[in-house]
Amino acid sequence: MSRSITIALLAAGWAAAGCAQPARAPFDPGVCFAVERPEGEDVVFNVLARDQAQVEMCAARLEEMRLRFNRMGGSRREVTGAFQGQFIFVDGRGVSFSRSLDGPRFFALARTGDGRLAVPGAIERDITELGVIVEEAAPPAPPPFPVD
Repeated sequence: MSRSITIALLAAGWAAAGCAQPARAPFDPGVCFAVERPEGEDVVFNVLARDQAQVEMCAARLEEMRLRFNRMGGSRREVTGAFQGQFIFVDGRGVSFSRSLDGPRFFALARTGDGRLAVPGAIERDITELGVIVEEAAPPAPPPFPVD
């Protein structure tokens, strides 16, 4: 009898754990959040910047935050943020967006050879004689007017 009660309690616990709601990114207009995921605790959203017009601007603020922490002696390689219902992931490859923390990601910005972020289409790839892929950012457009 006690064995069936134990099995029933375990099954109820697993069912309750499966019903836990995943974290949802806030929809506050123009507010960029830094996201912290402490182990065993709920996700924490900290306001990083306000009046951001686009998700790319929020990604730039997150990259700026990551660089400042690393200059102070930190070692964070990946930073997570949120902007108007989307999660933003900044890592060594570049910037990705997703609707959930653990779901599929859309790759949006790539890192150039010198670590800057650029739109993937702006990166030119050349194959050298040795078969090595070399990535370079596209050269900037010339100014529309003559420069003295």
